[in-house]
Formats: sequence, structure tokens, C-alpha cells
Amino acid sequence: MVTCQSANQLKTPAKEGKPQTFIAKEAGCSQSAVSKHVNRKLTGRKKCGRKRCTTNRENRSLERLVKQNRFKNLGELHKEWTEAGVKASRATTHRRVTEFGYSCRIPLVKPLLNHRPRQRRLTWAKEKKKWTVAQWSKVLFSDESKFCISFENQGARVWRKGGEAHSLLL
Repeated sequence: MVTCQSANQLKTPAKEGKPQTFIAKEAGCSQSAVSKHVNRKLTGRKKCGRKRCTTNRENRSLERLVKQNRFKNLGELHKEWTEAGVKASRATTHRRVTEFGYSCRIPLVKPLLNHRPRQRRLTWAKEKKKWTVAQWSKVLFSDESKFCISFENQGARVWRKGGEAHSLLL
């Protein structure tokens, strides 16, 4: 399909009442391209779907809330945002935060460098040297696997953008 060289070439002859075929030959494009320009249909498709319930200003205020304290959970963010006068559901709050590029993740805290793990194990073993069988029966050896009994063991969650360092944002 041949496209018009410039939209300005089409506006003047169209206002003068010249036919679209004449304008197309003059501009060097197809008659359908002229028709789209004249009827203003080339601006793109209208937005489809439901109208957004929040304005750009309200969205920026939510982004500001997230940036101020990234350790707030979604419920706290939603409560603060709605207290500011925004009428939005919790799901909308979550959608907007993820649209900004944030996701809620558990921060990875760098483990303390243990320079003498053998020494620590030896000290631990010497302390338990005189334990009875009854005391040892209460010990569960897990091969250093972490068992999560409840969500409280996960630690604080942080709103972070993709590509940000996985460390605590203080």
C-alpha cells in the first residue's frame, strides 16, 4: 500500500472540494489513504474496554506512597490511598502498583560470612558432649534445610522494580 507523503498535502485540496482521486494522484498515494486522512480515521483505533477509575494524578500519588515506604503491604497501601480520597478496589491498587513495574518480593539478606564454620561446629559438639539420649531425642536434624511452618518466617516483603538489587532497601 502506498502511503501519503504528508497529511498537510491532503487538507488543503480537500477543503477546496476536490475529489479524493484527484488528491491521491497529486499527493502520490492511494485513494483509501486520502479518505482516511480526510475523515480523520488514521489517528488510530479508539480505546476499547472499561474506562479507568483512577486518574494519572491519583496513580502518581500511589506511586509516591510505594516509594516512601517499600515495606508496606498491599492492604496498608490501599488503605492510605483510599483515605486520600481515591475510590478504587484493592485489586485496582495492586494492578496500578504492578503497572509501575513493582512486585512484592522477600529481600535476600546476605548471610554473615562465617570464617570458622569448623570451629563453631566443634564448639557446639563439645557443649553437647554429655547430653543424654532423652535430650538427643528432642533434636531434629534437617541437613540445614529451612522449614517454614508459617508465613511469619519469611520476613518483611519489599516492593521492588525489576532489576533492582535483591537487598534490603533501608
